[in-house]
Amino acid sequence: MTIQSSVERKYRKSPRAPLLPQAQSQNHDNLEAHEAGIDGASFSGAVFNLSTTIVGAGIMALPATVKELGLIPGLIMIVLVGWLTESSIDMIMRFSRASKSATYSGVVADAFGGAGRALLQVCIVVNNLGMLVVYMIIIGDVLSGAWLNGVHHSGVTEEWFGQHWWTTRFTLLLLTTLFVFLPLISFRRVDSLRYTSALSVGLAIVFVVITAGVAIVKTIDGSISMPCLLPEISKQASFWKLFTTFPVLVTAYICHHNIHPIENELKDPTQIKSIVRTSITLCSTVYITTSFFGLLLFGDRTLDDVLANFDGDLGIPYSSLLDDVVRVSYGIHLMLVFPIVFFSLRLNLDGLLFPYAIPIAFDNRRFFAVTAALMGFIFVGANFVPSIWDAFQFTGATAAVSVGFIFPAAIALRDTHGIATKNDRLASWLMISLAVSSSTVAVSSDIYSIFNGVGG
Repeated sequence: MTIQSSVERKYRKSPRAPLLPQAQSQNHDNLEAHEAGIDGASFSGAVFNLSTTIVGAGIMALPATVKELGLIPGLIMIVLVGWLTESSIDMIMRFSRASKSATYSGVVADAFGGAGRALLQVCIVVNNLGMLVVYMIIIGDVLSGAWLNGVHHSGVTEEWFGQHWWTTRFTLLLLTTLFVFLPLISFRRVDSLRYTSALSVGLAIVFVVITAGVAIVKTIDGSISMPCLLPEISKQASFWKLFTTFPVLVTAYICHHNIHPIENELKDPTQIKSIVRTSITLCSTVYITTSFFGLLLFGDRTLDDVLANFDGDLGIPYSSLLDDVVRVSYGIHLMLVFPIVFFSLRLNLDGLLFPYAIPIAFDNRRFFAVTAALMGFIFVGANFVPSIWDAFQFTGATAAVSVGFIFPAAIALRDTHGIATKNDRLASWLMISLAVSSSTVAVSSDIYSIFNGVGG
């Protein structure tokens, strides 16, 4: 282990360090590397945890995104954003080693001081809180149904058992929180989630396989046609709407907040680069396959959340059964994504509120207090806040692109250790240009839509 940078060392003091003999303390110098416990995570476990961090709800928005961009530009953009994500993570990890930082916030603190550290942590907290509330909303929609434009779409429990007190949204989300979320978010180590993460990735692949299978069957029988290969730009608004797809693509790849917790538990930390590449390759393959076959299957009828397309007749035998399998498997998938995103949310909120305290994993009272407060906020948000979607459209276009692209690019351009290459600077300017332009257009579009809706 290396010695921490002076900026990071003033935060987080070890509860064990004073008790360790000098000869043994080398393994404990970098305390933040041990916030989650003992080293020993495997390559495969890390790949599953990182892949689960990436493949959350974003997969369901990609077919509509590709429909907006056109099939060829859409698939190219998925690959491009995947490459930029890998580049941004690589820059973070190289600057982590140079600054001897064990956390993402530590790297930012090394480049921009405490204010930069706090700003990053705020962005991660806002982004992750937003994602988790949306995950719980989608889980509620899948289990108990939802009202869209005055029409009630039944959830799987209503379809199977009818309407009862125990099939209501509140009850089902309460049971999910008590018996699924609470046990999983109580782990102190991210590696403890490797088996649920493996199952989560498997369930995402089930969705891809079913979508591809139905699309192939319907293509063979001639009931669907090839979607548009290029975007249809009929007016100026159509052109500007293309920029609103970029925050969706960035959000689909956000995993930067979990890179350090995963690396810090590895048996061999030098494997992190291969782990990142493997995970992004796997997730890009899932995204490309989902987008292609989802758009092929539903064409112009592809909804912003393609899961909503699996709410009716697919035009093949056993359509109702396949609809239920897709919805249930995806609902369980999100339940298993929840704790991996929650893990970094808790670490960053704790770091923001208690920057000088011992690591949260060593303080039971603080660990359970922060966990309970966050879980309570998410539960209330998913159950009782009616217009939460508009708020998260803004956070997706701001906090997500900041965590994924703006902060890594700013670290490389700041280059406090003189290690940035020419390619790093070119990639950084590309990231910042795409992030700022798309975020500006997306936020402006959201504001216009809100006021236009109010006015109408």
